[in-house]
Amino acid sequence: MTETPQAGAAGDTAGPAVLALDIGGTKLAAGVVRADGTVLSSAVCPTEVAEGPRAALERLFGLGEKVLAAAGTHPGELLGTGIGCGGPLDSDAGVLLRPPHLPGWIDVPVTTLARERYGLPAVLDNDGTAGAAGEWRFGAGRGSRHLLYLTVSTGIGGGVVLDGRTFRGAAGNGGEPGHVTVRSGGRPCKSCGRAGCLEAYASGTAIAERAVEAVAEARAAGVSTAMAGPDPLTAADVAAAARQGDPSAVRLWEETVEALGSGLTSLVNVFEPELVVLGGGVTRSGEQLLAPVRRSVAECAMGPAARAVRVVAAAGGDRAGVLGAAAVAFERLAPPGSSRAPAPPAVHDRPLTASAD
Repeated sequence: MTETPQAGAAGDTAGPAVLALDIGGTKLAAGVVRADGTVLSSAVCPTEVAEGPRAALERLFGLGEKVLAAAGTHPGELLGTGIGCGGPLDSDAGVLLRPPHLPGWIDVPVTTLARERYGLPAVLDNDGTAGAAGEWRFGAGRGSRHLLYLTVSTGIGGGVVLDGRTFRGAAGNGGEPGHVTVRSGGRPCKSCGRAGCLEAYASGTAIAERAVEAVAEARAAGVSTAMAGPDPLTAADVAAAARQGDPSAVRLWEETVEALGSGLTSLVNVFEPELVVLGGGVTRSGEQLLAPVRRSVAECAMGPAARAVRVVAAAGGDRAGVLGAAAVAFERLAPPGSSRAPAPPAVHDRPLTASAD
């Protein structure tokens, strides 16, 4: 069922705004966002992926119309539409190629369909790329020059901002931190088919799968564990049991943060960002996850990179997908120097100093 569109902060609505659409495997989201990051209205509804792309996109575009109405905005008043979705995709052509989280979505011309629906220019970006742009423009990354963003959720996605510019790679799908190898010949990755990817160890799905295995091992050894229960296990269950001191959960959580720290260390050594921003459902565990990951990066990254970087929680929250889609719309649809282009965040002349916060 579609949620009632929620209005954002009241006040001056001057300045450009965009319609932001986010396509996920379980939910669709839409919002009207101003250039300063104010969300004038937003709403979500289930993707119902089994019904196929036509039905899902009809719900998404209808959701967009509802948030436009809730914001009191006509499409003609907007700069355009930004769309975020997991890849692989063709960002330039605006086509979803074959996203693994959306079975049956093959060569879907999503920006063409959006233009036909709203009469607005539209752009498509990988949701991880969009998330990085959103945190850089509106969230925890404001003022940074080099930013690495990871969303640790059902899978692990992310993106990179280098020298104040969003990195997309040669084919528009660059910046896939979840597919850094952390265990050569390790667990199979269901997204890319390789073995030992970070996503196969630290994503919410992988944590839950490993928890099921740990419970079975404990039972076989005649050992009780706080992770066992009637409901399907989740990463949150593992975190809670680890806080209680359950040995199986503690071991599993330590393996998880070690894998995440290892993967991040490699990425920090490559990109040398001043900021790593971590978002997604698994990060709701807070410092239980962030603190050991910070220590791992500080201890294992090369000296200059370790001293320059901070690891912080994302600021986008439940609206991260909408804010990311809005950020790429502002970036790609407003011509440089145009009066309609929002000013980018102020960028520090020097890297931020390292911090244990």
